[in-house]
Amino acid sequence: MSDHVPARPTSARDRHGRGLRGPAVLPGPLTPQGPPRRPSRRDRFDEVVLDVLSALEARWSTELGLVEFAIEETPLMPADWSAPTVPLGSLVPGSGSTPSRVVLFRRPIEMRCETPGDLGALVYTVLVEQVAELLGRRPEDIDPRAGE
Repeated sequence: MSDHVPARPTSARDRHGRGLRGPAVLPGPLTPQGPPRRPSRRDRFDEVVLDVLSALEARWSTELGLVEFAIEETPLMPADWSAPTVPLGSLVPGSGSTPSRVVLFRRPIEMRCETPGDLGALVYTVLVEQVAELLGRRPEDIDPRAGE
């Protein structure tokens, strides 16, 4: 008989081998699906983008009707990229039945922000610039606050 005992996973069990227990982790009468999960950084970023986008779409809904908005983690940079900065957003013009697409890059935007207010302001700036480029207008035409 071997004396070798397989190692238990330490992340799911406590020192008594029971694992996490109690109302904080188990379903109960007030939380039948279990405790609510905390929003991730990605979830918070998506909420900020949706807030800013809803304000822009309220004003420019007819022009932005067929435009898709997307969020990607980081841009794909070509091997010969020589600019000192990383793009924060991108505009992919539509063709034929393919709609135009405005893409925000989450990680480069987050890396430039220190507070949630900074994040909202930078997302707003990037979206206004991309929409202005898409519509062939100045950012001040899209939102007068952009010139401030």
